[in-house]
Amino acid sequence: MQADADEVEIAARLGALRLEHRDLDAAIAALGEGATADQLQLMRLKKRKLRLRDEIALLEDQIIPDIIA
Repeated sequence: MQADADEVEIAARLGALRLEHRDLDAAIAALGEGATADQLQLMRLKKRKLRLRDEIALLEDQIIPDIIA
């Protein structure tokens, strides 16, 4: 029972992270389109997006077990 609850919790967190990742994608694109793009803000958003990608990969690894072939 606890394993099912953990998987549900991880899946919910994963969904939230994926949504934030997509939102950052849109924000980066919008900021980059401007004539006077704030390079510092753009760099911070890209770093945040990379951290989210890493966290998403970590959570996906927890859900999908490694199978040694």
